[in-house]
Amino acid sequence: MSTKKSVKKSVKKSVKRSTKASVRKTKPAVAPKKLKAPKRVAAKTAAKATPVASASEFMVHAYAMEAEAAERYAEFADSMEMHNNREVAELFRKLARIEQRHADQILEQMGWKKSPVAAAGYRWEGTEGPETADPTELHYLMQPYHALQIALHNEKRARDFFAHLAKVATHAAVRKGALEMREEEAEHVRLIEQWLKRTPKPDPNWETDQDPPVLSD
Repeated sequence: MSTKKSVKKSVKKSVKRSTKASVRKTKPAVAPKKLKAPKRVAAKTAAKATPVASASEFMVHAYAMEAEAAERYAEFADSMEMHNNREVAELFRKLARIEQRHADQILEQMGWKKSPVAAAGYRWEGTEGPETADPTELHYLMQPYHALQIALHNEKRARDFFAHLAKVATHAAVRKGALEMREEEAEHVRLIEQWLKRTPKPDPNWETDQDPPVLSD
């Protein structure tokens, strides 16, 4: 995720200022359950976008959102590997790398040597960041198409988050940066939609386990 020089200059003037919204650490991913993941994705409530007082606060939020998304996708990959679903595990690993790369780009562009989140003590007003996947959406038999549906939902939430943040922003640099982030997330949405078109849709009986686990004493 890229940012413009005008935002960067404004940010460096006030990196340590507080904000009303923020980030908390992600909860550990739970073991995958037999849920109809694709049908439940839209149920997650988006994090609220409240006004941000400075460009620095905005950039910390942008960094935290990407880092949190990367962490959750990595947890999803671990869960899929635990169930020997290696194809989906690798897809989640790829998504985690993409999100982590975005977070690292923000660190580099802002000149931050480490994550600014812990020092700022930020928390989201909602349960989690808008781009953080919901662990209850996992299914141990899910297929790449399902994983991409989850990713698409998260990218749309991120796009809408920045759109609303731009709408309520009172700081010109924050508004400009939020609009730029909205366009970047919109591009991510288009890319995943194209990816989905190239990905085979699951069979209607994809949840049926042909080799279910056997419990023994």
